[in-house]
Amino acid sequence: MKNSLFCVAFIMSLSGFSRTLPISLLKENSKPASTSDLRLATDYLQQFYKLEVTMTNRTKRSTDLLSEKIKEMQHFFHLNITGTLDTETVEVMKTPRCGVPDVHNYSPNGEQPKWYKNVLTYSISQYTYDMPSAVVDSVIDSALKVWSTASPLSFVRTYSSNADIIVQFASYAHGDSFPFDGPKGTLAHAFGPGNGIGGDTHFDDDELWTTGMEGFNLYLVAAHEFGHALGLSHSRNPSSLMYPTYKKRNTGGNLLSGEDIAQIQTLYGPRSGLQYFYPKYNMRRLFFPWRLQSIIPLNMQDKCDLNLSFDAVTDIGQDILLVKNRYLWIRHEQGPEIKEGRITDFIPEINSDIDAAYTSGGFIYLFKHSRYWTVKKSHIKGRPKSIYMLGFPYSVKKIDAAVNIKSTGNTLFFVNKMYWSYNETAKSMEMFYPRYITDDFPGINTAIDAAFEKNGFLYFFIGSAVHKYNYNIKSIVETKNANSWLGC
Repeated sequence: MKNSLFCVAFIMSLSGFSRTLPISLLKENSKPASTSDLRLATDYLQQFYKLEVTMTNRTKRSTDLLSEKIKEMQHFFHLNITGTLDTETVEVMKTPRCGVPDVHNYSPNGEQPKWYKNVLTYSISQYTYDMPSAVVDSVIDSALKVWSTASPLSFVRTYSSNADIIVQFASYAHGDSFPFDGPKGTLAHAFGPGNGIGGDTHFDDDELWTTGMEGFNLYLVAAHEFGHALGLSHSRNPSSLMYPTYKKRNTGGNLLSGEDIAQIQTLYGPRSGLQYFYPKYNMRRLFFPWRLQSIIPLNMQDKCDLNLSFDAVTDIGQDILLVKNRYLWIRHEQGPEIKEGRITDFIPEINSDIDAAYTSGGFIYLFKHSRYWTVKKSHIKGRPKSIYMLGFPYSVKKIDAAVNIKSTGNTLFFVNKMYWSYNETAKSMEMFYPRYITDDFPGINTAIDAAFEKNGFLYFFIGSAVHKYNYNIKSIVETKNANSWLGC
């Protein structure tokens, strides 16, 4: 096999080696290193610094060999180079990290391994149970895009076992001769570009994988491992994404340091212009296909334009969908990236703009003029229906905004300065409606563009502003730019 395996782990017993070391030579302030620290050091240096076990019956040679490897590791991590197992060195060795060695592998031709094509396929063969598969799909897609934004590479999802990069969550021995070690040790490993197992990326499923600050952030670890899958080695720079140990950091913005960008562009060159790829989604596999791909049309309004307003907004589980004209944005509550694109790219059967939207009972209801669609799994359920079937008078020609109130189950429809309350259980309008918006929502004195509910608060979008409304005290408690929901 020609591929260079970045994740080289020399799994062998070092018990005889550590027993022959004179502990007095491995001290900190005359305190002997413990047997457990010696075992930790030998295992660590063997896996990550190519410590070779030879001549175990010759005490001095074995000690010198270990001491030199400790110095090599201390140099890599910018520690005091003592050659002994001081506290700082042991702490670094105990830090959760990537399973790829810190020393480069030998390449017969002296070239750094790389892919000799710019379009790579990837698949996910086994998921973690720590988060929904759709969230994993989104995070993996986002982690790959970290590298495609800085290079001409692009990544296409496939369900084939012959994908260039196969992602797998597994525990302990999992078929590649490099078993994982349980919680909080080696987090993941990846193989460099090449045939067979080349490019494959494995995550230790004994870790707690999350999209936040608890446990281990899958986005951060995956973006790091995909760097290896593309041919990058570990960096000594603590600000580099390719630094070997795990550290919590803000996942907003660009994860790549200047060094990371230089390294990936050394292999593949700079990104040349924007290319737009509109995938054909397999709707039978995914409930939320918009988690897969960020599709940015050329004439789509900048999401951070201070004048941006929205036509419709609704929650989808923990995510927020925002619509403007024929385009939409999806903010993932459990993920690092905003997805954006044409409505028709996500819901192919709708080729128009949207007036209002709300979610109830697992369905999304989208309104346009006097008709509405019921959407499930990105497909239209049945034919468009008339809003008059809901109980609206014929004087109502369109819905401005809609929001389902979780505590009551009722849906509020806003039309000009009035609003209706629709009983989703009885499938009829409540009595004594419509009412004036300002009577029941003091401070909201004009027509509403969009609305949704989250964590017990109502959010009213009016022009380029969004008002956070506390219904219990009937008051606006905060006002921000509408696109603050897009991270702007």
